Amino acid sequence: MGALRIRIVSVNVATPHLLGEENGEPVISAIAKKPVPGPMIEVGRINLKGDDQANRAVHGGPDKAVYSYPSDHWTWWEREKNFHCAPGAFGENLTLSGADETTVAIGDRFQWGDAVLEIAQPRVPCHKFILYTGRDDAGALMLTSGRCGWYFRVLTIGAAPVADASLNRVEESGGPTVRETFQAAFGRQVTAERRSQIFEARGLSDAWKKRLIAAGI
Repeated sequence: MGALRIRIVSVNVATPHLLGEENGEPVISAIAKKPVPGPMIEVGRINLKGDDQANRAVHGGPDKAVYSYPSDHWTWWEREKNFHCAPGAFGENLTLSGADETTVAIGDRFQWGDAVLEIAQPRVPCHKFILYTGRDDAGALMLTSGRCGWYFRVLTIGAAPVADASLNRVEESGGPTVRETFQAAFGRQVTAERRSQIFEARGLSDAWKKRLIAAGI
């Protein structure tokens, strides 16, 4: 894969608030993230400063500390699916440009200011994503297209730039790409043997390993 510099289009955060209702019950979420002005932001083990999750049993945690989504997908969403895109449209912390799920791998490490991040797993859309977008098909479109984005764990905490910033890959894992890892859990094109190999990838989260077991290895 070689050297890779991914431009940060926007850094986005939110705290939990009322998102809407489902079956007459309130839904609390922090998915509606908004850009922060910077110039710097603190990167912690669990969250960026100013960010949080409503239910860490499902969202967040060390292996899902920073969610990233490529703006490179915006053209597809907008032209093919009439889905309006902007920073935070997918509930991401980092809106990125210059890479997608096919160009980064599980276990790849990136420098962002003082912080070091490691790719831990792809993202799976949930019911809150559907509620947030107002599109019943939003989750299915993400699943079938594999345009899922990915989660970072934070290996080194510290201050990171917001404006004119980038992620610079400092270590390649040699592991499976995010796209292949996603397909291994949801697609039929990945063999059980290959799923077993992906299972052993350095840095792969325990949660995703459980998905691979469920898919059959």
